[in-house]
Amino acid sequence: MRQSLDEIEQAFVEKTDEDRVRRETLRRRAIIRSQQRQLQRVHKRGTARFVVLWLVLIATAVIVTIAMFKTLSVVMG
Repeated sequence: MRQSLDEIEQAFVEKTDEDRVRRETLRRRAIIRSQQRQLQRVHKRGTARFVVLWLVLIATAVIVTIAMFKTLSVVMG
């Protein structure tokens, strides 16, 4: 009887340790996934902002060029 109680107690301790390790592993994996998702969101926003910046720069250059030639035609004409 005493031996079986010791075995049960030892099995319980082992199971508790395994559960603790498993929970810690799952927690670390969840943290890593969360950080990866955050990094992807930041990268996606940065790319979108970069594209918008380039479009605004090109549009500005086109508008300034058109305005310059219209002003030149008014002054010369």
